[in-house]
Amino acid sequence: MKKLSFAKILICSVIFVGLYTSAQSQNIPREFYQLKTYILENDKQEALTDAYLKNAYLPALKKIGIDKVGVFKLRSNKFTLANKIYVLIPFKSLDQLYSVDRDLSSDATYIMAGESYLKAPHDTPPYLRMESTILRAFKDMPMMRPSAVEGAREDRIYELRSYESATEEIYKNKVEMFNAGGEIALFEALGFNAVFYAEVLSGNKMPNLMYMTTFKNQEVRDERWKAFGAAPKWKELSAMPKYQNNVSHIDRMFLYPTDYSDY
Repeated sequence: MKKLSFAKILICSVIFVGLYTSAQSQNIPREFYQLKTYILENDKQEALTDAYLKNAYLPALKKIGIDKVGVFKLRSNKFTLANKIYVLIPFKSLDQLYSVDRDLSSDATYIMAGESYLKAPHDTPPYLRMESTILRAFKDMPMMRPSAVEGAREDRIYELRSYESATEEIYKNKVEMFNAGGEIALFEALGFNAVFYAEVLSGNKMPNLMYMTTFKNQEVRDERWKAFGAAPKWKELSAMPKYQNNVSHIDRMFLYPTDYSDY
């Protein structure tokens, strides 16, 4: 496995800081995201929801100017069932998010393509439940960046993390740690290929933040996290008194992109 040299890390860090300093100086608006989570009971529901997303929902979103939509599935293991589909949608504003259902309801092509999902009977629904989380991008990464990771999709690791804090004020401290503290810059320097970092505005685990990083495979993912834990910058940052105890719980989901995901 090829290791990251200190010089490469330093160069990447300088480039990253420069890019985001430039982004802030240009006052780039921060995006909003919706993370939809479909909870499934069986293969029939998965097939129906897949067909709807691939043939109706994503094409309809593109028609109204919303692209770069990610669709991911959960990697199963002996502790976790692969019974979820995650859909990550970027929005320029909350008004755009609010208007989506109205716009789609007047799209005859969308309604026809998604008929089996949209008009599913009550006793054979396309999913058990659907959850929705609304987020706003961090100021130091105001726009989503589709991953440049290549290789077989089934091997890729899209790691979605949720960090909860004990109180709202402590949560703000963790957000600051990512931005002003330099945690984002360190992730970038070490090749974590982040898709987004965002504050949760509405969800079922507040107060919390979420972010997604991407890797070619599990081996690369494990190597990058090992490097992160050993990095002098992280040791310095995590030892600062002002950043102590600012995360009370971490949820970590290992995902892979579907064949129809935009990234």
